[in-house]
Amino acid sequence: MNKSIARSAFAAFFVAAFAVFPLGAQTITTADAFFSSMSDVYANIKDYSATIAISTSAGSKSSDSMTGHVLFKKPNLLRIDFTNPPNQTIVFNGENLVIYLPSYNVVLSQSVEKNSGASGASLATPQGLSLLKRYYTIAYETGSDPVQLEENSNERVVVLILARKSTTEMFRTIRLMVSPDTKLIRRLDARSISGDQIRFDFTGYALDQGILENRFVYDSPASANMFNDFLFNE
Repeated sequence: MNKSIARSAFAAFFVAAFAVFPLGAQTITTADAFFSSMSDVYANIKDYSATIAISTSAGSKSSDSMTGHVLFKKPNLLRIDFTNPPNQTIVFNGENLVIYLPSYNVVLSQSVEKNSGASGASLATPQGLSLLKRYYTIAYETGSDPVQLEENSNERVVVLILARKSTTEMFRTIRLMVSPDTKLIRRLDARSISGDQIRFDFTGYALDQGILENRFVYDSPASANMFNDFLFNE
């Protein structure tokens, strides 16, 4: 091959490579970009319902589990009606958090600052994701490719690791497991400063069903004892 042909071949290869390689690079989504796309999905959801399972563990102690049904309505209404423990309820209307504990016949009520979360479950809302973006760094656990949700599971998720930016945050790290197709949170694992762990599993999402606001009005049982601002009571 003479020099002119070689130069032409090299130039053609360079042009082809320059045209193709950027297209390939566009398929690699950074963790921040993936998180932003997930946030955009939640920002466009008017309401959702889902089955929720919550498990907690403290050190070597065995975990406690709860299951129930969660409702969310934009902008910040949240309700969880538990089947285990039966009849236990959490309701947040954007300003006030109410927790009914039937086993103790107690209703706990707490005024909450604007933009605060009602519970860990509130992280799966547009406001919750916005707070995570502000106070945590975001990275892939192993990469952008979906992986098994857990061992022997056929379900695949994209796993993000969130690390707190300051020591004032409640959770040291948060693992977000997100469906690559719907961009909805499938599982959230949060670990506190003391090493305690809380897990939220979300399944059976139903989106934009027109949930009415009166679903988030809670009438406390007349026989229950009421404790207001319980977080600040000694």
